[in-house]
Amino acid sequence: MRGPKRGSKIRKLFNLSKEDDVREYVNTYRRTFTTKSGKKVSKAPKIQRLVTPLTLQRKRARIADKKKRIVKAKAEAAEYQKLLATRLKEQRERRSERLAKKRYGLSAASKPSVAA
Repeated sequence: MRGPKRGSKIRKLFNLSKEDDVREYVNTYRRTFTTKSGKKVSKAPKIQRLVTPLTLQRKRARIADKKKRIVKAKAEAAEYQKLLATRLKEQRERRSERLAKKRYGLSAASKPSVAA
């Protein structure tokens, strides 16, 4: 048998539980041969979906990165909302000032000035 092996298949083949280490049983598939230089080398298929401390560490890191991204996005969104609120407030103030000037100009123009 060549190619990568699934961890669950090896467990089923050797009647192993989840706690047993599958890596020891892959040696059944291990092939030894000599290279051109005369050195003895052995090859074993890769075990797919094997849960190792390294894979668990990567999973934890991935989840931590995701949480960081979420926190950062929330903070940026809050900051942006604050900025929008200040801009809207400034816009309202400018508009009210403009309207007040307009009203004052209209009222001053409509009232006849008393020049005796």
